[in-house]
Amino acid sequence: MIRIEEAGGVLVLTLNRPQVMNALNAPLRRALLEAITGATARVIVLTGAGRGFCAGQDLAEVDPATVDLEAVLREEYEPLIRAIAEAPMPVIAAVNGVAAGAGANLALACDVVIAAESAKFVQAFARIGLVPDAGGSWLLPRQIGMARAMGAMLFAEAVPARQAADWGMIYEAVPDADFAGHWRGRAESLARGPALALGATKRLLRGSFGRSLAEQMAAEAAAQAICGADGDFREAVAAFLDKRVPVFR
Repeated sequence: MIRIEEAGGVLVLTLNRPQVMNALNAPLRRALLEAITGATARVIVLTGAGRGFCAGQDLAEVDPATVDLEAVLREEYEPLIRAIAEAPMPVIAAVNGVAAGAGANLALACDVVIAAESAKFVQAFARIGLVPDAGGSWLLPRQIGMARAMGAMLFAEAVPARQAADWGMIYEAVPDADFAGHWRGRAESLARGPALALGATKRLLRGSFGRSLAEQMAAEAAAQAICGADGDFREAVAAFLDKRVPVFR
């Protein structure tokens, strides 16, 4: 279900059901959750095999007459999205093709989204008579604003990667020819970075929506005290004074 590759502090998890555009069935969701929660790498990358990133829920495993959608979301999708948000390391989505429905929101739940220019993001739920799920109704308005999120979800139209980048839905769209090398370079750059500070930055940003300015500044100060006492800060200052590149632990 998943190809796993780890080197240089980068864990690459490739969704590997290309015959169905990496649609999410129960075994794939379990395998992905296990891989993320068990990760010890400095950076995680999620990507897809074949021509798509993820087509969302595998409708072949769903019987509308009997499926308990609420249970599936609470017991399988929610733990997966939370695992990405709560992972102590940065998680990159390298979106190589179409990301639709829950597949789009799986990507958008990641800390950084890098997409090939040919990729598209589709909030496809309305096409099958459902509401956005997998955290999408929380994520998208915060990323691109209410007006664009509402339009994207009501009309269920594909948003090309370049437009998604212009809207602030994703971090960047990259020419297809450069895509694989580019996201690997980005991941390797983070893996060489100060792991404690990067993890703390992720937690600060993800927690900021639930805090006042005063609360957020207090959280910043507490995190800064921890990072300031870490060896990576001392190494960075020494490297600056020595005019060399820092080597973080």
